Amino acid sequence: MFSIFCFDKERNTTSESQHLRCFSSFSGCSSSLHGNPGSMVDTKTSSEKGSLLYPYGPDQGDETNPKLDDGTSEAITLSIPFTFYGKTHQTAFVNNNGVISFDKPVRQYTPDPFPLADGRPFVTPFWADVDNVEGGDIFYRQSTDPALLGDISQHITQYFPESPFTATWAFVATWDHVAYWGSKSDKGNTFQAVLTTDSKMFYIILNYWDIQWTTGAASDGDAETGLGGTPAHAGFNSGDDTNFYNIPGSQTDAIINITTTSNVKVPGRWVFRVDDFQAPDVDPPQLDNSCWL
Repeated sequence: MFSIFCFDKERNTTSESQHLRCFSSFSGCSSSLHGNPGSMVDTKTSSEKGSLLYPYGPDQGDETNPKLDDGTSEAITLSIPFTFYGKTHQTAFVNNNGVISFDKPVRQYTPDPFPLADGRPFVTPFWADVDNVEGGDIFYRQSTDPALLGDISQHITQYFPESPFTATWAFVATWDHVAYWGSKSDKGNTFQAVLTTDSKMFYIILNYWDIQWTTGAASDGDAETGLGGTPAHAGFNSGDDTNFYNIPGSQTDAIINITTTSNVKVPGRWVFRVDDFQAPDVDPPQLDNSCWL
């Protein structure tokens, strides 16, 4: 069984720094490093991010989470209830620490592996100690926009051709260049989670555009690099002991590579059907050797 502990972040210690490597996305490096690893910044434009991420931000009508360490959104009433392994959920929370939870918020900042002993159902693109007070924003919206649903439908049908899919609703949550707690750098992570349905099938899409850190200082990460300690966890937990998924690399240093891995042959994207668990074979990381530091 797994236990959940709460710690005083101010009293926690940090581990020794580690070297950061630069991995490729679709073309070129997913991030660039100049001099001190703590000086990494996100230089990509919104249009460049659109090659992997679905549109997001205030101009899309998104809500924005409060600037609060370990904070969450308000309770979100889903206009289309979401079925997650036999249980239908009508309320969700977008939690700052990289989690979309059902029914209750999640403020825990150091991740545990799945399945969770307490049965909390949630989806986590990147469960770690995010600090949007230090930097970055967290956006979310429900949408029936035809352009968005058309893109999602095309992608899922491509990945699961035996089950043609026409989305009627989507919930999009995006963490945009978010910092880690205790950061002494300019590093930020950009990733996204999408819930979607055609009223019969239910899917989650996890998109990873730029991952520069893995661990907050209160999880024994290095404040200068955001590495070490107990790294982030990615995947989902249905609330039972059977239906869960830990994306390879979770809670290891290898989670920094998640922009290069996939189960649908699109580096940085993971897709799962979650009313009836289906996950295509995992693709190996797509690395560009010229991009190593």
